[in-house]
Amino acid sequence: MLHKYSGETGVVGSLQVQDIRGVQVVPLLCCSCGSPVVGKRSGTSLMLQLRISCGWQEKRTILWKVRDRPCRFATLLGQFNIQKFVTSIKKDGTLQMSEPSWLQRIKKHLSEKSLYAFNLCSELLVTPDDTLLLSYEGYGDEKNSRTKAVLHHKFPHHNLIVEAAGLERFVDHNGNHWDVPFSLAADVASVPADSSTSYHLCINHVMGSPNEVQTQSAGGAPAALLPGLCAKCAVSFKKNANIWTSEAPKLSMVQPYDIFLSDPHISVSTLLGAVVTAFVGNTSIRTQGEHDIQYLKGSGLQAQAENSAISADLFASAFFSAQHGNFQRLFLDLTRINVRLDFPSGLKFLSGAARVGYNLYNSQEPSWETIETLCPKATLSFQQQIAGPFSLRVDSEVALDLKKGNWYPVMNDPVFAVEYALQVLGSAKAVAWYSPKQREFMLELRFFET
Repeated sequence: MLHKYSGETGVVGSLQVQDIRGVQVVPLLCCSCGSPVVGKRSGTSLMLQLRISCGWQEKRTILWKVRDRPCRFATLLGQFNIQKFVTSIKKDGTLQMSEPSWLQRIKKHLSEKSLYAFNLCSELLVTPDDTLLLSYEGYGDEKNSRTKAVLHHKFPHHNLIVEAAGLERFVDHNGNHWDVPFSLAADVASVPADSSTSYHLCINHVMGSPNEVQTQSAGGAPAALLPGLCAKCAVSFKKNANIWTSEAPKLSMVQPYDIFLSDPHISVSTLLGAVVTAFVGNTSIRTQGEHDIQYLKGSGLQAQAENSAISADLFASAFFSAQHGNFQRLFLDLTRINVRLDFPSGLKFLSGAARVGYNLYNSQEPSWETIETLCPKATLSFQQQIAGPFSLRVDSEVALDLKKGNWYPVMNDPVFAVEYALQVLGSAKAVAWYSPKQREFMLELRFFET
């Protein structure tokens, strides 16, 4: 699984606006300590970000009728690396100099291009059903810039997204970051519903070999990022079930701190689907990564030709959500637990189950590698109100450390957060979160998050 990374300035991808139950995230202050995301900018760093946004809509009066013209929205984000600036001053001994020399050295350090980064993002509502997003991101010490153009068209029952990006960054399932020189993608998806069948078709063309950022992984680049054409089609069925909903009346004349977190409930949902992936590209480049072929063999049905490959697999997910409290009272009126279990490869799971059954039938102890194929990828989220609009939240992946023979759950990459609900806005919050593993800290404003 690959995820697109928004870039160091954090505009494209960090600002996500969906429908009324979507989420909009605006970063205010970010601190990164040795994260591989920033490439050459490794080490402790404190970033100061300044965002300037403007939007406008033209109106014209024609025959006494006011007609709206397409909306436009633009955002300019500038970033200054405070930590690097302070470190360079201390290393240079500027603080011990006289005032004239001190001012000259300060100006010299401020003129360093590596301290600055910016992003210009513009969103145009071309028609009521078409949205065009343009983005340009640059860094002072790099010649190459990141560009992106995204066209989103809404059909009655489908969504079409066409995207072209230059020097885009991706994150693989192991957390490695890759820069792709140029990619062109088209994505068609059915409009999601609560309980129904949906499908997803994605075609991606990559030009140029991907470059790994800072770290060197042993396996090499993922197959989907290698030069060539990749097509993926997925069909899934989702079923939601509401087990319990509180019928107790809410406090009258008291607005919840968050209107989306005011209904106690217990619900579950399941998702089952199938995916078919086809690769067409340069054989000499693709066969260098032997891990890609092994991944196809261990994940599902696959077939290969001289310069192409095709694979098919099943996947499944299960979700559990429980909430107690209406988030209206001053103390301990909100407790939320969300659990998600992902089975990314159904055929791999069935193969592992068959091997475990064979070992037990022959009175043999299954290996930890075999048992690991049966374990889903689990994600746990826990939120507890402390007082008033303040609440604590922990998000983490949970896994079993089978290599050491322990069957106790272990938290992988936990994220600890303190949230402050902005009651006056209905559903908005200020969030301060910290990731010990990634050594990252950030302050954010989030809107309409469920």
